[in-house]
Amino acid sequence: MDSPIVVRTGGPADAAAVATLHADSWRTAYDGIVPAEALGDGLAGERLAIWEIRLTADYGPPTDTPVLLIAEEPDGTPVGFAYLVPEPDGRVLLDNLHVRPGRTGGGIGALLLRAALDRTAAAGRPLRLEVLRDNVRAVAFYEREGGVRTDERVAAFPGGHLLPEYEYLWPATA
Repeated sequence: MDSPIVVRTGGPADAAAVATLHADSWRTAYDGIVPAEALGDGLAGERLAIWEIRLTADYGPPTDTPVLLIAEEPDGTPVGFAYLVPEPDGRVLLDNLHVRPGRTGGGIGALLLRAALDRTAAAGRPLRLEVLRDNVRAVAFYEREGGVRTDERVAAFPGGHLLPEYEYLWPATA
């Protein structure tokens, strides 16, 4: 029997592991959707620089500070993460939800999404996210999980690439 995955709050010490998982997930999930140069050799270093900044920046009060949630094996191996960013309009952006390639479809993403929804509902704040329209697996997941599509727009990716995306919302249910 598999040991349960646990979700914990992450911090600066998790930057390298999260960056690696993020880059691996992008290369798998976005292959054929995002232009290849955006997924190339510089991706891991770019993700590391971003996560080091995100996890050490001073955002001010706790209500304005993003939260990193990490799903991990009992031995501490990270298998997924979610990043929640409070927005000035009272909503919370689920800026990232990624599961280690090879582990998708096993409930880790749902566990992270539920943890994010629990956290935002406890604060009385709605949760929203943006997902590339052509990432059909993720779109289907968010719709199965009760997300309501509220907008369609274009996302800018490295290299000046513009890709269609959807916005999904889960209203606050506290």
